[in-house]
Amino acid sequence: MKHSYRSRTLKILGFDNNLRKKCSGLVCGIDEAGRGPLAGPVVAAAVIFSDDVYIDGVYDSKELTHKKREELFEEIKYSSLGYGVGIVSNKDIDGMNILEATRIAMDKALRKLKVKPALVIVDGNFYSHPVHEVKNLVRGDSLSFSIAAASIIAKVTRDRMMKDYERKYPHYSFSVHKGYGTRRHIEEIRQHGFSEIHRRSFRIKSLEYEPG
Repeated sequence: MKHSYRSRTLKILGFDNNLRKKCSGLVCGIDEAGRGPLAGPVVAAAVIFSDDVYIDGVYDSKELTHKKREELFEEIKYSSLGYGVGIVSNKDIDGMNILEATRIAMDKALRKLKVKPALVIVDGNFYSHPVHEVKNLVRGDSLSFSIAAASIIAKVTRDRMMKDYERKYPHYSFSVHKGYGTRRHIEEIRQHGFSEIHRRSFRIKSLEYEPG
């Protein structure tokens, strides 16, 4: 399994190295966590590495265990040239829409970087920026080392927030379902109604998805 992790990490690292050669500068990866849940914020992260950084195991955060994400979270922060996190609350999401909220979270994350990238690569197909050159990549978290690292920062940050919210709202198992529309979460809403961090603009559907 370790060999498999190393192989896929080296593959996505090679992708970033090729981009650096083409743009002759630093590459910033951006990803988000929390577009789909019924509760909580959307969180975006931006990460920049130098071309000599290798962190074994970095990959799409959804493909990693909770323990592995936590381990990589600290190593990514320590090894990066810079990282930023942007957060947009559930109330702000309700006041616009989740796509625009995600875009704003990404803008916030990018503004917090202390170094300027030559190229910004983003998971998805909708992001643009008035100043930075942007390359959108569908499933970018499984293609790019920098985006994968950003996906880990975003998810761990949001998961920790949801765990903290559970202490404030003990009727909801936010540390387990992270606000996603699982059967357990929907049943909790039926019993206790909406909390202050629920997204009122989202329709409740009986989803089978169980977040990792």
